[in-house]
Amino acid sequence: MKINLLRFVMRSLLLVCFAGSLTLVSCQEDPKIRLLEQEKEAKKQEAIFNNINQGWRFNAQTVTQTAGSLTNNWAEWRMFLTELGQKPKSSIGAFKQKAKALSKRALELNNNIPMAYNTPEVKSRIAAITTKINAVNLYIHLQQIPDQKIVTLIPSINTEVNALQFQLEEITRKSQIKMEDGESDMLQMLDTTRAIPTSPKVKSLP
Repeated sequence: MKINLLRFVMRSLLLVCFAGSLTLVSCQEDPKIRLLEQEKEAKKQEAIFNNINQGWRFNAQTVTQTAGSLTNNWAEWRMFLTELGQKPKSSIGAFKQKAKALSKRALELNNNIPMAYNTPEVKSRIAAITTKINAVNLYIHLQQIPDQKIVTLIPSINTEVNALQFQLEEITRKSQIKMEDGESDMLQMLDTTRAIPTSPKVKSLP
């Protein structure tokens, strides 16, 4: 009985010593493991930053005459294009701030639209731009940033911005056609050669 008890005590001591040695070794290795993990995470974040930095190529130039002229009297459109053209450079945090600002500017495009262009078609184009910019803002604020999704969205946003500009130009074109038609009708009314001749008066018999 005493021999079995002694064996049990010895085994317990050996297990405690073994566990203690493992703990000591793990404690000694933890700083190295943490350092490796930190370096790995830093490289990952650097790769994400580089990918977004290279893909962040928004086209803030006006491509139609109407879109260019509207920057003079539609402040929200002008500020949106200005925000779109300013590319952050310093860090992923700067890109996060820019994405947030772009979401705000895109939403503001619905304000003070010049009356002639305040149409469902224009608002639909603005909604498409806002939705995709909001998606960029959402992705870039996630803990694990899906940088490839962000990079893929940027050309699509450029396409939507151009589509809005061409929609504005189409409205201008149609309004000019209507004006020309009206001018033509006015000229016809002023053309004396096309006037309806008056009927000669019939002399009464004596």
